[in-house]
Order: sequence, then structure tokens, then C-alpha cells
Amino acid sequence: MQIEAPGTAKKGLFRIIFSRMGIIFLLLLLQIGVFIGTTIYLTEYMAYIYGAFTILGVIVLIYIINSEGNPAFKMTWMLCVLALPVIGTLFYLYVKTQFGTRYMKHRLAGLRLETAPYMEQDQDIVDAIWASRSANAQLAYYLSNQLGFPTYRNTQVKYFPLGEDKFRAMAEELKKARKFIFLEYFIVEEGHMWNTILEILKDKAREGVEVRFMYDGMCAISMLPYNYPEQIRRYGIKCKMVSPVKPFLSTVQNNRDHRKICVIDGMVGFTGGVNLADEYINEKVRFGHWKDTAVMLKGDAVQSLTMMFLQMWNVDERRAEGYSKYLTEKTPGLRRELGYVIPYGDSPFDDENVGEEVYFHILNHAKKYVHIMTPYLILDNEMITTLTRAAKSGIEVVIIMPHIPDKWYAFAVAKTYYKELIEGGVQIYEYTPGFVHAKVFVSDDDTATVGTINLDYRSLYLHFECGVFIYNNSEVDKIERDFQRTLVKCHKVTLMEVKKRTMLTKIMGQVLRLFAPLM
Repeated sequence: MQIEAPGTAKKGLFRIIFSRMGIIFLLLLLQIGVFIGTTIYLTEYMAYIYGAFTILGVIVLIYIINSEGNPAFKMTWMLCVLALPVIGTLFYLYVKTQFGTRYMKHRLAGLRLETAPYMEQDQDIVDAIWASRSANAQLAYYLSNQLGFPTYRNTQVKYFPLGEDKFRAMAEELKKARKFIFLEYFIVEEGHMWNTILEILKDKAREGVEVRFMYDGMCAISMLPYNYPEQIRRYGIKCKMVSPVKPFLSTVQNNRDHRKICVIDGMVGFTGGVNLADEYINEKVRFGHWKDTAVMLKGDAVQSLTMMFLQMWNVDERRAEGYSKYLTEKTPGLRRELGYVIPYGDSPFDDENVGEEVYFHILNHAKKYVHIMTPYLILDNEMITTLTRAAKSGIEVVIIMPHIPDKWYAFAVAKTYYKELIEGGVQIYEYTPGFVHAKVFVSDDDTATVGTINLDYRSLYLHFECGVFIYNNSEVDKIERDFQRTLVKCHKVTLMEVKKRTMLTKIMGQVLRLFAPLM
């Protein structure tokens, strides 16, 4: 285990300020300054244009109230328009007229149509899940018919309770690749984990294996050089940044690719909370012990992860993709003990809150318990209501949160929800050894989901995400046992503790909660 050197933070800050990304952010700040400055200059003539802006502001408010979407986002925009009529109104109009978001929505819809023939639902599986549990059959219908994510059988699931476990298994599976490797990750940082994987990828590329690797553009801020894709391509690896950060205002840049997907030969797939950086495997200590989780799939369900990757890869591609060559034959026969597996993706442009709907489904149909691990707790009213209603109905609802946070402001906001949740019967624990980055729901010894989706606005509404819904598979029992082992290392938060928070902490959290939809 390695401890972060004291000079690392200074070195990183120096690199950010004087790197190309530092220049980009300075230009971005300059653009914001020009935007605000121009607006302020116009306020000097408000006596002449006040009436026009008043009418425009009222029209914008009426539009916001009647538009579709989460009420919390509406309230935030309404607050901006009411508190800063000129700046708030102009900025709202600017955001809503973005060409980039419209293009992304149209492009992704087209890619979904392209991949639909490879994501068809087997009717026999539908009939079987209806006979097993109708509630889960309804979720399967929603995910397949509304979003194109079918339910599979004949898929082995292996759960990893720590990032170190996933890393070892992933390295071994990568070495077995014969046809192709797809990697899609939110965070990639040079160190033991990534360097080890990169060496394997280089070897595989030399052997003739097709290797594609993409990562979110936020990595270029302080983790990787801006020209890193060019460096990687020299090894025969196809590489790209998703949504590179650019020096102009664009709401598309607010929609990050938070997915973690690894697909090998279309037969083995990984997802979960673990990124490709050393803190995720406790090689580097930043916030105490890093508790994370992941799953490995082997079998038919990997095909959905393959198609999710190819959809994202082809967003900015112009040539046709040969999807069929990445398909694998379905496993003959039926292994009933493997239950049902549904890999699913979430997009900010599909008008569906897929991750939240899966979480709602588990909470609404639990009979005994719902156990949750999440690093963040920034909730909308629907999630608060669903959590507390389940608890008030006699369902044991337990949430494990970090004790050592990675973002102080997100933790301050999370604590503003503690009182309402605890009074509603939800039990909250904090992982005393360090930071929980896992995104896990497990219920009633037969149902679970593991993925990338946090309980916060960014994951539920703004990011590209993914997860795996698991039903009637023996690995669900291992997920619950891991939850119980983790719970032993946690401290239960009491209502008395919440009430004893300092006044400064309470005020800070409540003020930041105004901006919760941005966190």
C-alpha cells in the first residue's frame, strides 16, 4: 500500500494551472465573465428595458412550471430567474437553446435504433420471469420495451466486495482475450492499476486483438495529458476522450460519462464502481480505506454491455459500425440456478430516469429489507418519500454512507437529509474506516443491483450510467453477506447526533442544498 506523497497536491495544482487544461479553464472563466459583465452592463439601461425583461421573465417562469422534468431542477431555475431576473433569464434561454444537447439526443436515438436488432428480448425468458415474480417481470418489460435492455438467463455473476478483487480478476480475463477488448471508464489515472492494465492491452494489440479504450474528458483536467489518446494510439489501441472539456459554455459538458465497462470477446463483462486508478484498489490512500464493489458477467448478458459501449463509441463516428461481428452465440440449454440478469444503461438524453426507476422498483416491492451502499446522498422528494414509505411499512431500510468523505460540500448536503430519513425509520450508518464508493441495492435475499449510479442528482439525471439488475442468482446472497460484514465496521448515526451538529454546519448544508441539483 502506498501513501500519497505530501508534494503531490502542489505538483498537481502546478500542472493544472500551467497545462493546456488550465488555459482552457481560464478561457472558460473569461467567457463567463464576459457573459455576466455584458448582462450587468445592460442593467444600467433597465429603466428602458425593465418591462421587456419582466415580460420575458414571466414567460420563462410559466414555461419552466409547465415543462417536463424533476421539480427540484425547476425550483432551482425558478430561484435563479427570480433572484437574478436578467442573468437568470438569459442563462436559462442560453441553456435551453443549446445545439449540442439536441444533436446528442438525436444521435443517441439513432444509435439505439441501429443496435435494436442485437438487443431483442427472448419471449421464453419473459414468460419464465412472469411465472417467477410478476413485479420483476414488469421491470423487465419496462427496461426492454421502453429502453431496449433485454432480460437474460444463462449468465454467471461474480460479485467483488473490493476494488482489489475486481482488479485481479479483470487483469486475468484481459490476458485471455482473443478477439476484442472494450474499455469505458470515468476516471483513469497513471499508477499501478492503470499501468498494469495498459501493459496487457499493449500485448494484446500486438497479438492482433482489437482494443478500444475511451474515458471521460474530465480526466484531462489533472490526471492525464490532453493528448493522451494520441499517445495510446501509438500502441495500436483505438482511444478517445468522451466529451472533452472545451473553452466554451455548453450544457453537453455537464453530462459526463460516469460508466465503468469492460468487455472481453463479448463473453466476459465487468461493471461497478471501480475506476482505473490506485485509490480504488487501496494502493493509494486518500480518504481512509476505500470500499468499492463490482460484478463480472460471463454469458449471454454481456451482449448488452457490448452494445452500450458501441453506442457511446459511435456518438462522434461517421462510418457505419459492424455490430454483428461483436455478437456471441447464446448459450444452449437453460441453467435455472443462474436466475435472471439485466444489464441496463442510463442516459441524460432518453427522457427516462432508468437508474432511479430500478431503485424505486426495489424499494417498492421489497418484503423484508432493502440494504443500500452509496457514497452520496443528495435526494429529490420522490426518493425521500419512497425510502421513508418503505421504512414506515415495516421494511428494514439501511443505508451505509462514508465516514470520511471525498467531497466536503456533498457530505454537508447529505447530512441535511439525515434527520428526515431517520425520523421516517431509515437507518443510516457511516463506514468508519474510510470512504464507501459502492453503489449497491440488495433486497430480500433474491434481488440486487450493482453499478455506477449514486444516490445524487448528477448520477440520477445528468450522467451516462450503467448497472446490472440481478434476480434469483446465488451471488445475491454474497452481496448481502458483504453488506453485513461492512455494517460491522460502521457507526450508526442517531437523531441526537444529527441535532447536535454545529450551527455553522447546519447553515452551510442548507445553503448548499439550494444548489443540490448541480451536485
